Amino acid sequence: MSSSSKIMQLGKKIRIGVPEAMTPPVEHAVRMLTRDWLAVLGEEPAVTSDPQEAAAIRIRYAVREDELADRPEAFGYRFKEERSRLCLHMVGSDDLGIIYAILHFSRVYLGIQPFWFWADQTIERREELRVPCEDYDSPAPRVRYRGWFVNDEVCLIGWKEPYPPTREVWMPVFEALLRCSGNMVIPGTDLPKTGVHYEVASEMGLWITHHHAEPLGAEMFLRAYPGKAASYREEPELFERLWLEAIEKQKDRKVVWVLSFRGQGDRPFWENDPYFDTSEKRGEMISRVIRRQYGMIRDKVAHPVCCVALYGEIAELYKGGYIELPEDVIKVWADNGYGKMVSRRHGYLNHRVPALPTAGDGGKHGIYYHVTFHDLQASNHLTMFPGPAKFIADEVMQAFAAGADEYLLLNCGNIRPHVYQLDLIRELWTEGHADAEAHAEQFVKAYYSSQHETILRLYRTYAGNAIAYGPHEDDWAGDEFYHHAARKIVGHWLQGRTANAHPGLRWATGDMPFAEQVRWFRQRCEEGLPRWTEWIAQVDALLPALNETDGQRVRDHLRFHGILHRSGCEGFIRLCEAYDAYAGGRYPEAFVLASESLWSYREGYQALREAEHGKWERFYWADWLTNIENTMNHVDTARKFLRMHGDSPDGFAWYKAFLMPETEKYIYLENTHRRPLPDDELARLLRDKFAADGLLS
Repeated sequence: MSSSSKIMQLGKKIRIGVPEAMTPPVEHAVRMLTRDWLAVLGEEPAVTSDPQEAAAIRIRYAVREDELADRPEAFGYRFKEERSRLCLHMVGSDDLGIIYAILHFSRVYLGIQPFWFWADQTIERREELRVPCEDYDSPAPRVRYRGWFVNDEVCLIGWKEPYPPTREVWMPVFEALLRCSGNMVIPGTDLPKTGVHYEVASEMGLWITHHHAEPLGAEMFLRAYPGKAASYREEPELFERLWLEAIEKQKDRKVVWVLSFRGQGDRPFWENDPYFDTSEKRGEMISRVIRRQYGMIRDKVAHPVCCVALYGEIAELYKGGYIELPEDVIKVWADNGYGKMVSRRHGYLNHRVPALPTAGDGGKHGIYYHVTFHDLQASNHLTMFPGPAKFIADEVMQAFAAGADEYLLLNCGNIRPHVYQLDLIRELWTEGHADAEAHAEQFVKAYYSSQHETILRLYRTYAGNAIAYGPHEDDWAGDEFYHHAARKIVGHWLQGRTANAHPGLRWATGDMPFAEQVRWFRQRCEEGLPRWTEWIAQVDALLPALNETDGQRVRDHLRFHGILHRSGCEGFIRLCEAYDAYAGGRYPEAFVLASESLWSYREGYQALREAEHGKWERFYWADWLTNIENTMNHVDTARKFLRMHGDSPDGFAWYKAFLMPETEKYIYLENTHRRPLPDDELARLLRDKFAADGLLS
């Protein structure tokens, strides 16, 4: 190492000084730094806890002389002369301050981006680092408690063989969150108590918080007491026993305690108890339970941090004045799952009640926000958020302006498909504001080495292709739109219920006959298909100009999403056309159209498999929510059903009627000409025949 008055030059071989007694969170961060150093400079630095040993970098807790800001998580850099050499002191006010100091250095000077693991960042090798010798003090983040809800995490569950997920799965998740300056996490949804998710999150320095359906992180009542009535009115002691067990288990960790009371399975408790038939009764019960939970925590924990999720029906009761909360509890408002800060849709009811504090609503407030969602309707689960990045930035900044900036819990899903939007939220919760256009440019330059303008244009135009299925600005179709509705249509059709509308499609179509519901979905997909087709053509035109790693990144983080949309649109259109042909008695055509639907959905399934390369092997194996394979099975069942209409029982009638040469029809022998063709082969031959005859486009 050499130094000048302005620049510190750090070569490959350095020593890093660390605290004599490192806590587990700091140990994890130091390991990240030494791994990053090795990746960039090719040699792992030596680490010493002996304060007498010379070191180029010294990691420590701040002392008064550092004049560091007196707040949690503050960090700074101080340059000090040691043995006639400059030493960079990374100082933090606490464990998280030290972690952020280390990861800030890793990003700014080593070039390791927050999503290096999830976006397969190409790490640039260097011979030395040049660090300006200027003291640095970190600004306070806009949001005090900021983190991820790792929810609907089926890809993380299925990625590796052991269940529940092991450290190998969780550590990259929590590392990315820390690199985004996050400090809080709900690590998974309803995972077994034997899992290591909570342990690893705490070990890495994160605050733990809870799902609103699992107040205080307690075990679900019916899981603990099967056969008992899940009623606090009838069994208060049993509920409180579970709450007390949860408090005792977590009281020595950093916890943002969630106070709440919903029914089992994340439903309102009054659905199973007719006594609660008024808003007054429901609000009184929720208020009483929350006060009891609050008191139990305060009995065991000094200065606890508590919040209440104003989600769904609880928000409506609170706005109606039926719920009373302790003054120092953070009130957490939720978007509708599609990024808009209004109440979410319940079935086909969509009241869109504003979900932000009003001017007279005192106390501290925060938000629960989605960039990915699972609702069995039109949400994006495997694909990126279908709306513009500017929309996300505007909604979050409006929430901050309304005073909801104490807490931000972000539904991050399975991380990998959503890194672009997760990175945008990183900027919002640290800076308090974000220019979506400028952020997109920075993001593309951080993760791609060339063709920045073209790649940037693809990110910017992605959202413009999404199907607008309703009148609201956030009514954009994600990948689930093409699958959940399609499976409902197949089931309704094959169960012989087509005389009546499908009630599960009313959220989209409103009240109309079933045939009109099918036509409605077909029309929406016909609007989206040419846009997605053109966008993918632009991606494909770019690929030859990219190097291997950038090309793979574009395929994984752009083309993958477009293929799921295009194949979904096309598959759904053909399915709807197949139903129309069936309703008109044109069974061979319907069979061909159903086959084409299946082939399109197979293209989406193949996109999952192609994205599972290298360390991502099996990543989409547990696609149980969008569930493309399930859609394929439904459509395949429909085409087998259609083949029964005229080609049964021998599977030869359509071949004879449409494909067999006229000269053979009356002289063939059954033992040489009665091989039933497989569905795919028959469908392709019939398609070509019908297309030639002008029956199919």
